[in-house]
Parts: sequence; structure tokens; C-alpha cells
Amino acid sequence: MSDDRQAPSRHPALDYHEFPKPGKLEIRATKPLANGRDLARAYSPGVAEACMEIVADPAAAAKYTARGNLVAVVSNGSAALGLGNIGPLASKPIMEGKAVLFKKFANIDCFDIEVNESDPEKLADIVTALEPTFGAINLEDIKAPDCFVVEKLCRERMNIPVFHDDQHGTAIVVGAAVTNALHVAGKNFGDIKVVSTGGGAAGIACLNMLVKLGVNRENIWLCDIEGLVYQGRSKEMTEQKAAFAQASDLRTLDDVIAGADLFLGLSGPGVLKPDMVKQMAARPIIFALANPTPEIMPDEARAVSPDAIIATGRSDFPNQVNNVLCFPFIFRGALDVGATEINDAMEIGCVEGIAALARASTSAEAAAAYKGENLKFGADYLIPKPFDPRLLATVACAVAKAAMETGVAVRPIDDLAAYKETLNRSVFKSALIMRPVFEVARSAVRRIIFAEGEDERVLRAAQAITEEMNHKPILIGRPEVVESRLERFGLHIKPGRDFELINPEHDDRYADYWASYHELMQRKGVTPDLAKVIMRTNATAIAAVAVQRGDADSMICGTFGQYLWHLNYVQQIIGTDKLRPVGALSLMLQEKGPLFIADTHVFPEPTPAQVADIVIAAARHVRRFGLTPRIALCSQSQFGNMQSRSGEVMREAIALLDAQALDFSYEGEMTLDVALDPDLRNRIFPNARFTDPANVLVFANADAASAARNILKVCADGLEVGPILMGMGNKAHIVSPTITARGLLNIAALAGTPVHNYG
Repeated sequence: MSDDRQAPSRHPALDYHEFPKPGKLEIRATKPLANGRDLARAYSPGVAEACMEIVADPAAAAKYTARGNLVAVVSNGSAALGLGNIGPLASKPIMEGKAVLFKKFANIDCFDIEVNESDPEKLADIVTALEPTFGAINLEDIKAPDCFVVEKLCRERMNIPVFHDDQHGTAIVVGAAVTNALHVAGKNFGDIKVVSTGGGAAGIACLNMLVKLGVNRENIWLCDIEGLVYQGRSKEMTEQKAAFAQASDLRTLDDVIAGADLFLGLSGPGVLKPDMVKQMAARPIIFALANPTPEIMPDEARAVSPDAIIATGRSDFPNQVNNVLCFPFIFRGALDVGATEINDAMEIGCVEGIAALARASTSAEAAAAYKGENLKFGADYLIPKPFDPRLLATVACAVAKAAMETGVAVRPIDDLAAYKETLNRSVFKSALIMRPVFEVARSAVRRIIFAEGEDERVLRAAQAITEEMNHKPILIGRPEVVESRLERFGLHIKPGRDFELINPEHDDRYADYWASYHELMQRKGVTPDLAKVIMRTNATAIAAVAVQRGDADSMICGTFGQYLWHLNYVQQIIGTDKLRPVGALSLMLQEKGPLFIADTHVFPEPTPAQVADIVIAAARHVRRFGLTPRIALCSQSQFGNMQSRSGEVMREAIALLDAQALDFSYEGEMTLDVALDPDLRNRIFPNARFTDPANVLVFANADAASAARNILKVCADGLEVGPILMGMGNKAHIVSPTITARGLLNIAALAGTPVHNYG
């Protein structure tokens, strides 16, 4: 064992695999099994009904079993990346990891199957026998040329997709990266000379993909350990290599590299020398994909060719060619249409989808996951990052569409737009519940002003608004700062064209704005000089004056600073007898469903009358999401059993609510567990006004509400929509500093909805 194996960095990786329980996978039931009735349905006798349906119609297996969303990752461990022939048992951590990626990125269930069989025909026999269990097969880490045999036999015999990711996954991501590299370099597939080193499964698949994309086969020069693959060569040859044999007297990589536009390396460290790079064409494209040490290090290549466009297989350099950009999403699309195979058209659709995403503006989620990296399309950003959430919908839709157009889809999708929306909902947890809000918002045109217009999250939200809604963003910020950040983040929106920009340092409306603010505040200690200073320095006050004067319909602030500080200016400037803050409502999204919490910010210790107002306003806002409100007034006291301050406040609030003719359900006072557990509530108080779990929790003080909100965020992986400032007619919303760009977009949709009776 080498000294490197003892390095400290090794132990965290081993701990990751060992704790808190060995491995990276477990199996969980998707149906309840809590009593005899559940057992009778899950197994005998109820399971017979599902069995007989499948006997009558084998396609029903996709309806009554997990097969339609189940992939097998199959390997014999004969060609583990960077490790070689380690055998099936040692390859299990790799295959478990692959299964985890399927689940994480595409919500596909996966079994890893390690097979102790080196004969490719026998391995193919084993794999084909598994067809009743799985909806698709992912072959992995099988050495060449055996992998060609296994895949060919399995594809011929099986009626489900069989995909060797080492070949085709690599080829697809390389195809997307080369597509965009040529775009940057100003070159075309049909004109380039390609020199490749390797000749293994991945290398051959990549060359075949380049041919499909338009590279002329006669312009491809393949080299391996024996040098150039040429016509008549017999040593170390396969039929796959022979397809790229050149009729040439040249013999070495150094002989053929001159004038090459693209070097594609899937071979070993140090194969490409700096002197060879010097001989390549202008603006060379160098894909040095050997791992862990590439064919040439990027700094060595740039030392002799500063304008080279470089990709590697490593995560510590730009443009990592990573199969995770492909395989989860191509399988997602194939499974969802019941494809019988993954064909060329589906692979090309995958290439085009991945490439187009990189050319589009970067998603806010990817930018947050890769903070500090330059994710603007160009020489150092040719392909999206794996955590770009748009990959799922974009690539899976392209694959599903191609499958249907080529006739291999058993379960075609009627509405691809709806399918894409479904996929987006699986990635963006807020998408489903926000749907009715966005539908209403899209029917309106409102001017929404963002106080902190220089913030990256605001800029990304503004671009999303222009793409997804009809609203007109207004940003407060210095033009030079805003424009430089738009450039840095690769955003396409422009001031004056896509959004209005208010420059706090110099704006023609300055005199009108400070005068308006002074008029409002002159009897509250604000002098003209102070009003002028505030209208130069306080973006929240500027945004509020814009709304007050009618230059904007709604304002959003709070990406930094303290909530009550922002609220003070909102109240001063926009507040009226009819428009007054009555509480902040946070929507928490969990696996069990949505849960609203109030008041998280406005009133530290609300009075009974204020609690009643919070309840009424919360009911109105819950209905905006298409939900029926069931509101629990929460306290340590339980239906009058304690004389605590919170219990008294809630009892008085209930009395105030009872005096009104309200058309929604509320109940209290009660503890949190009673609010959420109907069985427990029925035992304690059988005459409660609603029998289902509460979906709105109103607390007697902001400390309790904020604690519940934060516990759900941190401990239960809850996603917050809000806080929603109630009572201001959607003219103002104050967000929290932890909000994301997606969260700002959600708030903009809420702010962009015309309000009549919502409160």
C-alpha cells in the first residue's frame, strides 16, 4: 500500500461510506404497512389482484409496480474509472454511487447489481434475464471490447433501454461540450480536423458521436498505444477502431497533430506535449479527459496557446466533462414514455439540450451551488453544472420528444409542455403550490420595484420575471454596478429594455421624491435636508415613495437588514387607514404538504384583536394558493386548561372571531401536536370545528412562530415561500436575508397579483 493511501483526505471519504450506516443506499416502502388491512392489500390476498392485471396486460406492470421507474446499474468491475479491473465486489461503492445520482438528479429508483462474470456472452445472458424486474439497464465499468458485445446482445434481446454509460454518456457530454466549443471558436463540425487518443469504449463512442454531429470521418485521426490507427494495421486492432483507420504513411501522434482543430483525449497522462499544441490550428480545442491526470495540464497548454479552449474530466478545472450531466436525464425521458431503446435521435436530443442550457443564462440555483465560479457562457463555461436544476426538464423533454418521433415510445406523452412543468415541479419544490399564483400573475402587468437592485439574487429574479411573467421590474441601483454584475453573471437583461433602473446617486425624479417624502414626514421630525439624504441613501424608502407616488405598483425589499427596520419605512410611507401590516405569513413546504405559520415578524406580542386580524388575513392568503384554510390558534394551553398569557390571548381572539360571520375553519387554543394530529385532537376535544390536520398555525408571539418556522427549515428540510406581508394589499413585501432568487421570484408572483379581497 502506497503512502498516498494513508493521506488524511482518505479518511473522510471512508467515513462518508461507513457512517451513520454502511453504504449509500437503503430501500423504503412507498405504501403504509401499519395494520392488518394494509398487510392484506400489500401481500396476500390483495397482491393477487395486481398480479392478475399484469397477466392480462403486461404493460400494467408500469401502473401497479415500481418497474417503470426502476433502473439496474450492472457491472462486473472490469474497467473501473482510474482503478482498472478491480472486480465486481470492489466496484460496488461505485455502482451504489451511480444509483444515488439517479435518485438525486432524476428521482429514478435504482438497484446496483455487481455480477461475477467475465465472459461477455454469459454476462449478456444474465442481464437479459433481468428484464421483468427493470424498466431500463445501465451498463457500467465493463472493459472494451467486452462492453461492445454485452451491449449489442442486450439491445438485440431486450425490449427496454440498454445504455452503456461509459460509451454513450461520455459521448453525449463530449458532443455538447464540443458543440459549444466550436460556437466559441467560430468553427463548424464539417470543417474541423479531429485528433483523438484512446481507442477504448468511451473514445470510440465519442468519435461516433462527432460523426453524427457532422464531422467528416476522413478528418478523424485516431491514435492509441501503438500509434496511428491506419489501414492495414493488425496489432491492437478491433473492428471499432478499424472504422476510423486512415490510409496514411504517418504513424505517431506527433505526425498527425499538425493543423488539428480538436484534440480529444481519453487515454493517459502526459500524452499531449506542449510542442504538439503549438502545431494545432488557431484557437485549438483541447479535451484532455484522462483521469485523474489529463493528457496535458491546462496551464501547460495555455502557456503555448493562450487562446486554447480546454476541457478535462476533473472538477478543479473549468469545463468538467461529467456523465452526470446526461445519464439521469436521458433515462428519465426514456422511462417516462416507456421507450423500448435509447436511439441516436434521443442521444442527439440530449446533446442539443445540454448545449443549449450552457448558452442560456445560468440558473440561480447553479450559481449558488458553485459560488465564486464564472458561469457565463464562453471558453471556461461550455456545459452546464450538474446541479443546474433545469437539466431535468430540458434534457428529459428532448429525449421523450425524440423517442416519440422515432416510434420507440410505448407510452407517448400527449402534452410535452405539461410534462415539462411536472418535471420542474419535482425540482422546484414550490412550483406546484405556486402554480395558481403564477397563473393569476401572468394575467396581470404590474410594475414591481426591488429596493436592493444590485444584489445578484435580485438580478436573477428580474431576469426570471421577464421570462416567466408580464411584469415590469424596476431596480434601484448604480448603473455601473448593475451592468457589471449582469455581465459577470451572464444575464441577458438590459436596463432600459427589460427593466427600469433608478440610480439613487442621480435620477431626474430625485427632487420630486424627496419632496414627497418630506411632505409625508415633516411633522415627524424629518427636515428637508434629512429627506434629501434619505432619498439618496435609503433604497427601501426610495422604493416605498415610488409605490406611494404611483410610479410602481409593488415593492420588494429585505435581502439584507432587519425586518422591522424595513417595515418602519413601509408603514411610514405606504401605510394608510386601510393599508396596515397585520402580520407576516410564511408558507413552509414539506414532504407531508404545505404548512403556513404566522405571525413570524410583525408583532412580537400581538393583542387578541391583532391575532384575530392575523387569522382573517391568513385565511385570505391561503386561498390564493387554491387551498382551504384550517387555522389552529396555538398555545401551550389546551382548550382552556391553563391560565397562561398565550392561552388568554387566544381565547379572546377566538371570541372576536366568533362574533363575525367568517367562512373558514379555525379552532383553538391548542398545542402544536394537537393541531397537526386529528386523532389526538379528537381524544382531547371531540367537538373541534375541523377534523383534518391544521394547515395554518397562528402563534401568540413572534418568538414561537419564528422558532417553528426555523425548525422546519433547518431540521425538516422545509422550503419557505415568504414571508408574505399581510394587510398591505400586496403593495409591499419584506423578505428575509436568506431568500434565494427563486424565492424572490415567488414573492414577485405574489406581489404581482391584483388584490381585491385578499388583504
